[in-house]
Amino acid sequence: MPRFAANLSLMFNEVPFLDRFEAAARAGFDAVEFLFPYEHPPEAIAERLRANGLTQALFNLPPGDFAKGERGLAALPERLDELKAGVDTALRYAEATGVARLHLMAGLAPHDDAKAAEAYRRAVAWTAERLGAAGLDLVLEPINGRNMPGYFLNDFGRAADLIHEVALPNLKLQFDLYHCQILHGDVTMRLRALMPIIGHVQTASVPERHEPGTGEMNDAFLFDELDRLGYAGFVGCEYIPAADTVAGLGWLTAYQGRAR
Repeated sequence: MPRFAANLSLMFNEVPFLDRFEAAARAGFDAVEFLFPYEHPPEAIAERLRANGLTQALFNLPPGDFAKGERGLAALPERLDELKAGVDTALRYAEATGVARLHLMAGLAPHDDAKAAEAYRRAVAWTAERLGAAGLDLVLEPINGRNMPGYFLNDFGRAADLIHEVALPNLKLQFDLYHCQILHGDVTMRLRALMPIIGHVQTASVPERHEPGTGEMNDAFLFDELDRLGYAGFVGCEYIPAADTVAGLGWLTAYQGRAR
């Protein structure tokens, strides 16, 4: 059965961020992920993880000014020095939290812009090498344009091609079932084809991005498929609860009961 990680940026918003770790543990999760930890000291994050027996599954490298609409720096040629400084910041949080993988956001740029493509490849290779020296994986996630208009990396095939081209063992694909369904469909066959390079999986229902099992995909089938494919990593629950987070966890209880 997949190991599910609660996404604390979207789930348990009924309480302040640092209190969400305890809320997730009480709800039965043993792992968490989130978008960004940088508003809190790394020691504070680490203490909440230890106190609640939680594993940190994933978080993102600094994305620029997220509040002002920036969604990453990697495809922006003039921001490479800022990206490198952000990697150093993220590594301090990685050391404190024990996380094994970080996600690099591409940024907003035309996907067919040659300068953006070269900047992105350069940033990905540099970041993967830097994280590899620290024993960490770097993951890349294609994101659909409905949720993030103008995002540079918006195709699973292009992401896979870049991963194969850079050819570093710690550079992997972040496979979000939700984004794949919106971008391409045929999720099961893409999972099968791309499993050798997948380093992290995320889930949400399509189209509303609510709890698994509430949309058009057969989420339980896909979770079983991950088992059939031998996926041993985490499945991040990056969904927006339709109402109260805990009240909406019936999908998890039902799946765990069926999978036993």
